[in-house]
Amino acid sequence: MTDFIHKVTAEDSGQELREIMRHHFDFSARLRNRIKREKLVLLNGIQTAGWIKPDIGDIIKITLPDETSGFEPENIPLSPVYEDEDLLILNKQPGLIVHPTKGHPSGTVANALMYYMGQTGKPFKIRFVNRLDMDTSGLLVVAKNAYCQNDYTGQMKANLVKKRYIAIVKGIVESDEGTIDLPIGRPDPVDVRRGVMESGAPSVTHFKVLEYFFKSDYTLIELLLETGRTHQIRVHMSHIGHPILGDRLYGGENVLLMERQALHAARLSFVHPITGEHLELEAPLPEDMKCAIGKLK
Repeated sequence: MTDFIHKVTAEDSGQELREIMRHHFDFSARLRNRIKREKLVLLNGIQTAGWIKPDIGDIIKITLPDETSGFEPENIPLSPVYEDEDLLILNKQPGLIVHPTKGHPSGTVANALMYYMGQTGKPFKIRFVNRLDMDTSGLLVVAKNAYCQNDYTGQMKANLVKKRYIAIVKGIVESDEGTIDLPIGRPDPVDVRRGVMESGAPSVTHFKVLEYFFKSDYTLIELLLETGRTHQIRVHMSHIGHPILGDRLYGGENVLLMERQALHAARLSFVHPITGEHLELEAPLPEDMKCAIGKLK
C-alpha cells in the first residue's frame, strides 16, 4: 500500500486541502475521485473534507486504494528482476502471452502473477505498462497502482523510457549503426502482420551492430525504440532486408537455429514514479539465444 505525504508550507497557506492535493500530487481525475469517494485523505491523522484549509505544518497523508485482479491463478514460473510496493519488473520467458485473450484465456503472465500474489500475500491490480510478443523474451513492467501506471505511461510518451533490445538478424548489416524512420500500419485488418506503409503511424528504431557472424551470414544487434508500435522491430528489420532469426511471420525462419524470433528486451531505464530514483535494469540473454549465438560463431 503506497502513501503520499505532504507537510503544509507557507506557499500552501490559504488554499483548500483539495487545491493543495492537485498542486502537489499528480493524480488523474479518476484516481482523485476514487480517493475522495473512499475517504483516503487524512489531515494530521484524521479524515478531513476537501474544502478545509490546513494550517502551516499540518500533515496531509493520502493512501492509494487497495485493488485486485480477478484472473485464475496458475503455477507458472516467474523471474522478478525488481520489485517494491509500487512496481514489479519481470524477465519474461519466451512462449508466454502477457494477458489473457479469447484465443489464450489461460497460461499467461497475468495468471502467473495471480499465483505469485497468493504466495507472497501481497495482492495488487495487475497493470501491464509495456507489452512483449508471446515469443519475445525480456523485461516486462507491471505497475501495482494507477499512479505508477499513469506516470510511467507519461514517461513513455515523453520518450524518457529507454528500451533496448538484443536481436539476431539474417544477413550482414552494412552500417555499424543507423536509424529506421518509417511509418508502420496494418495493411489487412484480418491479418496480424504489420508493414511499412505511408498511412501508418510514425515509427523510429535505432540500431547498433554488436557482432558480425560473417561465416554464417548473421548479425547481432542492439536496438533502441523511440516509439512502441506492434511488431515494430520485426517489421523494420524485415523491411530493410534483415529479418530477425526465427521470425516466421516476417521471413526469418530457421528452425535449425531458433524456433522463435531471436528478440530479447535486454535493458530498461526510467525514473521511479514514487521515489524519483533513476533505475537501470537488465535481463540476461535466454539460453536459446545464447545457444544460437554459439552455433553462429
